[in-house]
Amino acid sequence: MVRWLLGVVVLFFTAASVQAQDWPAARPIVIYMGFPAGSGVDVVGRLLQPSLEKTLGQRILLDYKSGAGGNLASETVANARPDGYAFLLGTAATHGVNPALYARLPFDVETDFTPISTIVDVPNVLAINPAVIDARDVKDFIARVKGAPGKFSFASTGNGTGTHLAFAAFNAQAGLDMVHVPYKGGPDATNSLLKGETCCVFALLQAMMQHAKAGKVRLLGVTTAKRVAVMPDLPTIAEQGLPGYESFIWFGIFAPKGLDPAIAARMNAALKTAIEDPDINAKLVALGNTPRYETLEQFKATVKRDRARWAEVVKAVGAKVD
Repeated sequence: MVRWLLGVVVLFFTAASVQAQDWPAARPIVIYMGFPAGSGVDVVGRLLQPSLEKTLGQRILLDYKSGAGGNLASETVANARPDGYAFLLGTAATHGVNPALYARLPFDVETDFTPISTIVDVPNVLAINPAVIDARDVKDFIARVKGAPGKFSFASTGNGTGTHLAFAAFNAQAGLDMVHVPYKGGPDATNSLLKGETCCVFALLQAMMQHAKAGKVRLLGVTTAKRVAVMPDLPTIAEQGLPGYESFIWFGIFAPKGLDPAIAARMNAALKTAIEDPDINAKLVALGNTPRYETLEQFKATVKRDRARWAEVVKAVGAKVD
């Protein structure tokens, strides 16, 4: 009996080892996206896609399951088989904000996932439509909004997303009374700004630079503690009358819990190759991002730390999703 059990154990680990060695020969790898095509997450995913395909020798498919602040895609991956063919391009919002924002999630962002690596840190920027509110800088913006409480509406990519919380924290610190208009993602929120339906938005810098260069929006300040290399003349919000203000998110890759450590290590290495590729790295920086590779353990610690940090932010601003 003991010999039989030992045989079963050996066969199990042998099969797992063979699976890890063969991965990903069986079929294309799917990376689920919690936000729509054209969003900041999508742009970064598409930049990495060719490098991952070359390194892993397999096609990479991007599958969009936007909605519920990214929770739909997260749930899909949390419930997927841990065979190395389902991954999630998650963010500090999906794995930091959402656990504090939603009363009940059908998964746990730490125990139901295998964190693979961060990709980039992403700053937000305060962007305005000058036709709606013709502010020259953050101090001028605050003065104009204070002069008309409840008049101006700000857009976000959805209730409880990083863009919503960034603005909520900004309004709380500046003492502003504004109307929140949530949309289903970055493209919709941006369109509302361009059309003048809302006056302003805290959006990913990479999504706003092209519109600023075209003269359609005006950028007033970045949300990071330091200025961003790609736009060194754009001051931080903290420099402009709100000392200590800071709000940025990261993007990263996750797999379901129980992923074979050998497969996790190979995917982590493939991401490292992509992030550190000079051409890809330069493109990420040009979009206003700060590329950041992490080991499996480092990323696991990042998720744990940011989950606690965003819980404090959500509590402080009183954000919630019914």
